[in-house]
Amino acid sequence: MTDLEARLRAVVRGEVGFDVTSRALTTMDASNYRRVPVGVVAPRDADDVAAVLAVCREREVPVVARGGGTSIAGQATGTGVVLDFTRHMNRLVALDPEARTAVVQPGLVLDRLQEAAAPHGLRFGPDPSTHSRCTLGGMIGNNSCGSHSVAWGTTADSVRELDVVTARGGRLRLGRDWAGAPDGLRELAEGELARLRTGFPELPRRISGYALDALLPENGADVARSFCGSEGTLGVLTEAVVGLVEAPRARALAVLAYADESAAAEAAAGLLPFGPLTVEGMAADLVPSTAELPRGGAWLFVETGGESAGEARARAEAIVRAADVLDARVVTDPAGQRALWRIREDASGTATRMPDGTEAWPGWEDCAVPPARLGAYLRDFRALMAAHGLRGTPYGHFGDGCIHVRIDFDLLTEAGVARFRLFSEELAELVVAHGGSLSGEHGDGQARAELLPRMYGSEMVGLFERVKGVWDPDDLLNPGMLVRPAPLDSGLRFSVLPREPVDVAFGYPSDGGDFSAAVRRCVGVAKCRTTSVSGSGVMCPSFRATGAEEHSTRGRARLLHEMLAGEVVTDGWRSEEVRDALDLCLSCKGCRSDCPVGVDMATYKAEFLHQHYAGRRRPAAHYALGRLPVWLRAVSRTHTARLVNALSAVPPLAWAAKRLGGLAPERDIPRLATRTFSGWWERRRAESSAAGGGGAGVGGEVNGGGGPAGEGSGDGVGHAPIGALVVLWPDTFTEHLSPGVGRAAVRVLEAAGLRVALPPTLRLERPPVGDGRTVALDPLSLLRGRGRVCCGLTYVSTGQLDRARAVMRRTLDLMEPVLETDAPVVVLEPSCAAALRTDVPELLHDDPRAARLAAKVLTFAETLERHAPGWTPPRVDRPVAGQTHCHQHAVLGDAADRRLRDAALLTGELSGGCCGLAGNFGFEKGHYEVSAACAQEQLLPSVRDAPEGTVVLADGYSCRTQLEQLAGVRGRHLAEVLAEALDGDPGTTGREAFGPRDGRTRVSEQGEGRGRS
Repeated sequence: MTDLEARLRAVVRGEVGFDVTSRALTTMDASNYRRVPVGVVAPRDADDVAAVLAVCREREVPVVARGGGTSIAGQATGTGVVLDFTRHMNRLVALDPEARTAVVQPGLVLDRLQEAAAPHGLRFGPDPSTHSRCTLGGMIGNNSCGSHSVAWGTTADSVRELDVVTARGGRLRLGRDWAGAPDGLRELAEGELARLRTGFPELPRRISGYALDALLPENGADVARSFCGSEGTLGVLTEAVVGLVEAPRARALAVLAYADESAAAEAAAGLLPFGPLTVEGMAADLVPSTAELPRGGAWLFVETGGESAGEARARAEAIVRAADVLDARVVTDPAGQRALWRIREDASGTATRMPDGTEAWPGWEDCAVPPARLGAYLRDFRALMAAHGLRGTPYGHFGDGCIHVRIDFDLLTEAGVARFRLFSEELAELVVAHGGSLSGEHGDGQARAELLPRMYGSEMVGLFERVKGVWDPDDLLNPGMLVRPAPLDSGLRFSVLPREPVDVAFGYPSDGGDFSAAVRRCVGVAKCRTTSVSGSGVMCPSFRATGAEEHSTRGRARLLHEMLAGEVVTDGWRSEEVRDALDLCLSCKGCRSDCPVGVDMATYKAEFLHQHYAGRRRPAAHYALGRLPVWLRAVSRTHTARLVNALSAVPPLAWAAKRLGGLAPERDIPRLATRTFSGWWERRRAESSAAGGGGAGVGGEVNGGGGPAGEGSGDGVGHAPIGALVVLWPDTFTEHLSPGVGRAAVRVLEAAGLRVALPPTLRLERPPVGDGRTVALDPLSLLRGRGRVCCGLTYVSTGQLDRARAVMRRTLDLMEPVLETDAPVVVLEPSCAAALRTDVPELLHDDPRAARLAAKVLTFAETLERHAPGWTPPRVDRPVAGQTHCHQHAVLGDAADRRLRDAALLTGELSGGCCGLAGNFGFEKGHYEVSAACAQEQLLPSVRDAPEGTVVLADGYSCRTQLEQLAGVRGRHLAEVLAEALDGDPGTTGREAFGPRDGRTRVSEQGEGRGRS
């Protein structure tokens, strides 16, 4: 322990972290820059802040205040001690509806303030796109704005008073009329009145530099306002009094379509006289799908408010009539508005990838010009990018003249960095020529501070330095920002990464096979750090359960970045810090879809575990759960399921088995099916043959792939009518643990007029011919015995990638006859379907058969929709509750499921989030509390709050098991619900399935495979 660390631990009541993980998590914000701190402190109160400043001042160690770490200019990183306000100083201290004010601590997330103010009809005006994770302290430090600034201004417009601790320990309360001004500030400002009156451009989004004009007497000598936007360089904020505004009772959103962003920009200023709440612009390049938007190449999102929905709509329609647009749409439905706003808010992440997948970066994210000049500025900006061979898609706050853009700078090579500098210098000149500000929202930081003399001149920048000296004479606070800045092309976070591709197992097709590029995807916008999930979202359940940065997608990506850099995390793939951070990753794949830049932490975790345990002994759970298909097949071959169930029901034996297997002692061991799904299938086929039915299927009798009773064509899969035959995938969970789901699926698929077959169990040299009984076999296949297809999911999730590849290749060998047909592959278990769609082709990127199999995979609902479009499902007419499987949300999509539920009159929405069991995760020792916390977030409340008669849907085996073990609730696969309705029996699918709510009660399943263990 260093002397500094020891001294801080002695005087600070909050956490002090000088360990590898704490430092690695704070090396970067959402910018291009990286600075390694010596330690991190999470202060509990202002006394802790003062104590840290005193210790660091004695030792001449810099101090950097950090909120959500979403700054894009580098100002939330530092080489000294970082103060993390999100852990403890994150409270809403008071809210006064009458005065329309709130007292907040710097670590309070903006959305929490909005939630508290909403019942009073109030809100905080500024709302950056990062509102679900940015903090009030960070907003004050950067003078943040957001989409509603045309109506409610910047954060500085909402600040009333600020409590600040200075670098030398002074406790100041900043306000108007010089309240709280440090000694010497008033004298300095009053000696420069002429410069303060003439040296600042007049525009709504001038964020660059210090706001010294707020100290003018005609502006109220407002010290608090002048402090906003100082980026932690003048003092450390500990509490703030902020103003609130009245929220409109109703809103409408007019989406105006234009040919391109220049046309939209030209039109934006003309809409301001109508008093809109927002005038936001973006172009088609940033929109994943334009299906929800009116016809055009760029759009303005213009929000209006009113006392009623009719008044808000009337104002929106008036704007549409006044605007010269290609097309327009007015949306009053709140859910529809939220969906459209999400498109705009995700732009900060989606902009980091060009349409061709090329990386793009911040650095010139938010220049601002007078709104009337925006169209001309954009044309000049485009020309400058073209002259440098650069690309980017502008978007942002068109009504305020503020443009966001990520540009495809090459920040990996010396020549590319040199072009980045030259472009930055020329763009600064262009912005100034249009009367603009280098920063219109996110601050100067390291990205732009070096160029402030081009905007303000050397004398004004010299005045900034004198002001800094008044507040912080020792240059203790965030040095290198705003005044005496570090060069804009130094300390780039990419410079420490390896230049040669890292040898890895997965193919990373979206990143050119480069693991470093995959890790670089995380730019720090921190959507994964939200404390609640909206709609059907999933990411990031472990962060919401623990609140710890290292358990967020961003935190894990930062640790992987530092692992590749080798400076903070020095032991590479053997790093225990990275392993521990990834340990609580549920591999839910939520980040794959919910992260704006598509970070895929489940794949990165599998890769890391593969590399980390190469040639080493693994945790017991990897053998017990990762090789689950092997153990279950052994039980099936030896016909010992009843014995295993009986033994696992004996508490001492179950305890010993769980201890030996590395399983959570709180978990019950699931019961095994006494007859597997394929066993039922074989018996059914045999009975059908004995009764004179057909044997149609993949491989005929040799492979046990018989078709439904009464279907007697006798053709093999190669000769089945196109679209008439489907291949039902017998995944491990359906096969051994819940065969009732497979039986139900067969019942429904056949009712829809489809012919069902199972995959081959012997490798064929060519597809079956003639009557399906004549086949050519691989001569060794008879010696090896029958095999079963497997997606390899359990091996992938535990990082046993060599075994996964072997299993997948064997599966592809078996599936070759199917690959040569048009028959779809129906997968009932969402996690297995997702593995076949993504993991198999990404792990076997050198085998073209993998992509062919992935293209054939359909969910149960997709199969019915595409291959039995004329079929009408039975009328269930019941409400539903439950949760969309996280892998279905992230990889497969649930649109077909929604339409199938609607057709069956299954009403209501399924919740988002993750069930928390997540395959092997919730069964592993040490994961139970997090697993249960994830379930309690959305799944269990949605089911417990459901009315009587509700159908509890859970297509995933993990989800059903979690419901059963934590709430005594029996969840059903959609196939089961429809099959029971076909028989005229809705089954026990609703609230009547609840048992006593002690959190451990089981409910037995009709039929085989589950029940009390």
